[in-house]
Amino acid sequence: MSKIIAVTMGDPAGIGPEIIIKSLAEGELSGAPAVVVGCVQTLRRILALGVVPQVELNEITRPAEARFAPGVINVINEPLADPQGLKKGVVQAQAGDLAYRCVKRATELAMAGEVHAIATAPLNKEALHSAGHLYPGHTELLAKLTNSRDYAMVLYTDKLKVIHVTTHIALRKFLDTLNRERVETVIAMADTFLKRVGYQAPRIAVAGVNPHAGENGLFGDEEITIVGPSIEAMKAKGIDAYGPCPPDTVYLQAYEGQYDMVVAMYHDQGHIPLKLLGFYDGVNITAGLPFIRTSADHGTAFDIAWTGKAKSESMAISIKLAMQLA
Repeated sequence: MSKIIAVTMGDPAGIGPEIIIKSLAEGELSGAPAVVVGCVQTLRRILALGVVPQVELNEITRPAEARFAPGVINVINEPLADPQGLKKGVVQAQAGDLAYRCVKRATELAMAGEVHAIATAPLNKEALHSAGHLYPGHTELLAKLTNSRDYAMVLYTDKLKVIHVTTHIALRKFLDTLNRERVETVIAMADTFLKRVGYQAPRIAVAGVNPHAGENGLFGDEEITIVGPSIEAMKAKGIDAYGPCPPDTVYLQAYEGQYDMVVAMYHDQGHIPLKLLGFYDGVNITAGLPFIRTSADHGTAFDIAWTGKAKSESMAISIKLAMQLA
């Protein structure tokens, strides 16, 4: 039996429902073993607009009931509190609550072995918080639901892969939380992840914190006191790690093939280069969970929600990658 992927709707007021339909309706994912967890009435509303390919929605209660065939999308219904009251492109508590419940339901299915990986459409953090679910994003929510202590965000394209030491934290607080244990953990997770996806001898570049990686302490000492010792500790364990590397050049070096992955110290240090080079085909992966989780590497795009304008490439690639890695 094929391994089944759960695809969560994300925020229903955003582009999530649209890009899910586009991804699963046509091309090589048509008829693929994927089950959508989301509000079936929202999917019907979008189909009625005529902005996505027409498909049959097969409502099921468990993945085992799915019928995988071209032109059919299987849906485990997780209903909105007021489906007809949902407004497109607007922050709404009921939309944030649905996004949370979809992730929770998919996680339960994955932990029970009924699905083998999860691909998530984007949620809106403001809507999530307005519903009372106070998580910074998918990564932290999934870690909580699975009781995962060590986890990290990976941004993945064919030519550039980045893993983050920290993500959703104020830059002002970042330096206060940076420590050797976390840096060493993430370097080790990078090595494990790359081997899982097929790299025999991964080469891992570790970015510095400060301009020019500190210039031997001229512009900060974090490279001397934290990052450098962490790299040496991981080298002693057999991991092929390099650095601290100047952040302004290391991503180009990785993109050109000198390294297989970059360890970024904070959110924007890793996100900006990857989104510049792979905005439409980048995939977000959570390393350290009990199962594979991938995600489209973009937001809810409220300004173009339900118009047919949203590009589905990143969502489709995230589903394909989940199937490959499951």
